[in-house]
Amino acid sequence: MIREVITYPNKLLRVKSKDVEQFDSELHTLLEDMYDTMIAEGGVGLAAIQIAIPLNVLIINIPNEEDIQEKDELIEAINPIVTHKDGTQVFTEGCLSVPGFNEDITRAQHIIVEYFDRNGNKQTMECEDFLAVAWQHEMEHLAGHLFIENLSIIKRKKFEKEWKKKIKDKN
Repeated sequence: MIREVITYPNKLLRVKSKDVEQFDSELHTLLEDMYDTMIAEGGVGLAAIQIAIPLNVLIINIPNEEDIQEKDELIEAINPIVTHKDGTQVFTEGCLSVPGFNEDITRAQHIIVEYFDRNGNKQTMECEDFLAVAWQHEMEHLAGHLFIENLSIIKRKKFEKEWKKKIKDKN
């Protein structure tokens, strides 16, 4: 089922998500809905808080060389934590919760993440480049942050001004 993606400045996006304690059918339904929503919205990642569920759940599905998101490549991460990060890279990011806005963000180039899969099995993933960016972006959501908070003061002010105008023009 496709759910509504909440957008900035919705206050829920500032909520710090809670750890999942039950690895049950309710969690599996949430993961299925998150996948359907992410694909419908054209995203490569989605955190549960983006559909107004404050749980430490995220999914990532990076397109392959043919720009196809293979479902068997889907990462479902429950209660993830970054255990190591190093290097830096700059990547132009966008966000389903900040539609139509993209900006260069600096993040770690290489990370190691520990998380649980949908059945409660512990996993470790080492990644770099775009996949590392996606992990860091989605994990920021779980902490109640958005990528726009990484902008310089000047870029952030410009964003806020343009965003307010965009919302006003919509209404």
